[in-house]
Amino acid sequence: MLTSAEFTATTTYTAAQYHLVLYGFVVALFALFATGLYGVSTKGEVARQYRGAAIASTAICWVAALAYLALVLEWVFGFTASADGSAYTPDPGTVVTELRYMDWSVTVPLLVCELLAVAVLSRSAALRWRAVGVGSAFLMIATGYLGVVYGTGGGTTTAALWVWGAVSTVFFVVLYVLAVQAYRATAPAVGAETRTSYRNALVLLFSVFGAYPLAYLVPVWAGSNPGAWGTTEQLVFTFADITAKAGFGVLIHKVAKLRTAEDARRAGGGADEALAASTPDTVPSTVWISGDLVATPPALVATVPAGGDGVRAAAAPAATAAANGARVRQPRR
Repeated sequence: MLTSAEFTATTTYTAAQYHLVLYGFVVALFALFATGLYGVSTKGEVARQYRGAAIASTAICWVAALAYLALVLEWVFGFTASADGSAYTPDPGTVVTELRYMDWSVTVPLLVCELLAVAVLSRSAALRWRAVGVGSAFLMIATGYLGVVYGTGGGTTTAALWVWGAVSTVFFVVLYVLAVQAYRATAPAVGAETRTSYRNALVLLFSVFGAYPLAYLVPVWAGSNPGAWGTTEQLVFTFADITAKAGFGVLIHKVAKLRTAEDARRAGGGADEALAASTPDTVPSTVWISGDLVATPPALVATVPAGGDGVRAAAAPAATAAANGARVRQPRR
C-alpha cells in the first residue's frame, strides 16, 4: 500500500528498474522535441485559419519536452545509489509524478485547442466550446493532482485517491462529449479522407487517455512490489504522453492539411476565386500529404500564361488537376 503522497518518489528501485524509467524519460524528451521542430517547420503547409492547431501542437510538445528535462534531472540527481550500485533510493523531497501534473495542467488544455482548431464550427460555437473544453481539461488535471498529493490520507487510506479520481473523471466525460460533438459537427462538412483522419485522431487520443487512470491507480495495488509497479506507472505515463502529444499532433496536422487542400479545390472550382487571388496566403503554394501534391491554389493556375515558358507551363496541368481534387505525384523540391 502507498505510504506517502508521492508513490514513485518514495520507492526504492533496482538498477534495471531505475535505468528503464530513465530510458523512457530521455526517449520522450527527444521525441517531443523533434515533433515540436516538425510543427515549426511545417506550419506554413496549412491555411492560416488552421495554423492554430500547428501552434498548439508545437507548444504542447515543447512544454512537455521541458517537463521531461525536469524529470530527467530529478531522476538523476534526486536518487542515491547503494554502495554496490544495485539499488536506487529517492532522497527526501524528491518529486516525480507531481511534475507530470504540472506539465499536463498546461498541455491538456492546449490539446483541446488543437482538437477544435480544425473542427467545422462557427466563431461563437468555437469560442464557447473552447472555454468549456479548456476549463474542463484543467479541472480534470487539477483534481487528479489533488488525488496524487492527498491520496492516502497519511498512509492509512486511499479514500482521497478514489474521491478525487472520481471528480476528475466527471471532467473527462465532459471532454469526451465535447469531442464527439465536434466530430459530429465536422463530419458532414468535410471530405471522406478528412473525416476519417479526424475520427482516427480522436480515437487515438481517447484510447490513450484511458491509460492514465490505470496508472493513477497503481498505488492501490502496488502491494509488496512497489519498485516494479512504480516502474510500470512511469513507463505507462511516458509512452502515453508520447502518443497523446506527438502522435495526436501529427494526425491533427494531417487533418489541417487536408482541410487546406479542400479549401484550395473549392476556390479552384470558382466559388471563391476572388478571395484566393486577393489573399494568396489563405492557402500555401502547395499542399503535400504523404509525398503527394493534393492541391494548388487557383492563383498559380492564373499566373501561367498561354504559351509561356516550359517550366511555368508545366505547372498548369498539375495545378489544374489538383484543383479538381486529383492527387498529382511530383518530386518534392
